[in-house]
Amino acid sequence: MSGLNIGVLAVQGDVAENIMATKMALEELGLEGIVTEIKYPEQISDLDGLIIPGGESTVIGQLSLVNGSLKQIKAKIASGMPVFGICAGMILLSKKAKDRVVGEMDQPLLDLLDVKVERNTFGRQLDSFESEISMDKIGIPKFHGVFIRAPSITETGKNVEVISKFNEKIIAVKQGKILGTSFHPELTNDLSLHKYFVNLVNEKNQ
Repeated sequence: MSGLNIGVLAVQGDVAENIMATKMALEELGLEGIVTEIKYPEQISDLDGLIIPGGESTVIGQLSLVNGSLKQIKAKIASGMPVFGICAGMILLSKKAKDRVVGEMDQPLLDLLDVKVERNTFGRQLDSFESEISMDKIGIPKFHGVFIRAPSITETGKNVEVISKFNEKIIAVKQGKILGTSFHPELTNDLSLHKYFVNLVNEKNQ
């Protein structure tokens, strides 16, 4: 069995940071693997796992739609590939998104994570903040959350496990092999979430 092939959707957002964090996570776990920027639909079929990083979710959706990636990503995740959506990436995975200020958003969504997301729950760019959070359910008791124009989850379907809340708002969820966070783990030195995701990918490939 050759190593894992984990992709980071490279439309925009924190692509380099996620590639670096994932490479370091593989190394710390002692696993063989490569981490690649995903820019073209034809790269998706070879992936064992995918990270959809933060950025502007409407832009990521529109750009991915243009190059045909969304359809491919959706099919691959539906067939069981683990995926980690961060901030805008989580919005893209969701079934429904609305903006706290603007209301319903007509943006392309993958419709795979059974949640409703509210964009910009914690305010706009100026309202970025950092806070200690916990994700005990997945064995991460303490984590430094970096929130940048962060969304929150307002409703979850029955198969969705809530793994973290901040000020009573849901900020991290897991549904099967789909992981979603409102905050940016790639902007901290803590690799525990990336390691958790890499382990999910590895389990799938055992």
